Amino acid sequence: MQKLENKIAIITGATSGMGKAIAKVFVANGAKVILSGRDQTRGNALSVELGDNAIFVAGDVRQPTYNEQLVTSAITHFGRLDILSMNAGILGIGSVTDLSDELWKNTMDTNLSSIFYLCKYAIPELQKNEGSSILINASIAAYKSFPNHPAYCASKAGALALMRQMAVEYAPTTRVNAMCPGPVDTPLLWDSAKAFENSTKAVQYAANKTLLKRLGKPNDIANLALFLVSEDASWITGTAMTIDGGILNS
Repeated sequence: MQKLENKIAIITGATSGMGKAIAKVFVANGAKVILSGRDQTRGNALSVELGDNAIFVAGDVRQPTYNEQLVTSAITHFGRLDILSMNAGILGIGSVTDLSDELWKNTMDTNLSSIFYLCKYAIPELQKNEGSSILINASIAAYKSFPNHPAYCASKAGALALMRQMAVEYAPTTRVNAMCPGPVDTPLLWDSAKAFENSTKAVQYAANKTLLKRLGKPNDIANLALFLVSEDASWITGTAMTIDGGILNS
């Protein structure tokens, strides 16, 4: 039996990077998925690649009504909802004194408020099903500060606090956990490196700072996500699991 057989998942940030890898791994393990993202072209292409087990719903996770639409789509097309995998995120680069009010709000809305919105509409459906699971893709930025990333660091720390609160509130039916990736080779990492004088050197430095001397791969994160939402992790909730190649210990 596949790990996610007969499970229905909503995956945000599904059109690139870690979210895309998670979508592929979930479907390969038997799940049916609602794919969320802003890029219609990439989303449609991924939906075609994954076949009848995936439906792409384009939209902006900052909008409450769109998050409600994702839940409605899961119920309409697949009849139930078992898993949330939330990966949408932006960086909001700039120091506190330089960051515009608009970019601060945009970053917090994308990285944190979107989690609240989707959970608000999804939890009533998740609570109907034993073994349901919520997984937030956070970051080591919840623990470690990076220059010119105040909004990103604050939003990721907030995501962990929200995760722990929901784990208390919605146990024992729904488990709620988070992942905290370190430097993973995705477009977001390279965008983040632009905050430094030499972005290529900054990425290489991050890889070398890990104990394993390499960047993470999207599939590294997807395999952890699969474990955390599956029955293999049935006694894990309220936990933030670091997956960073050991960089926090270097």
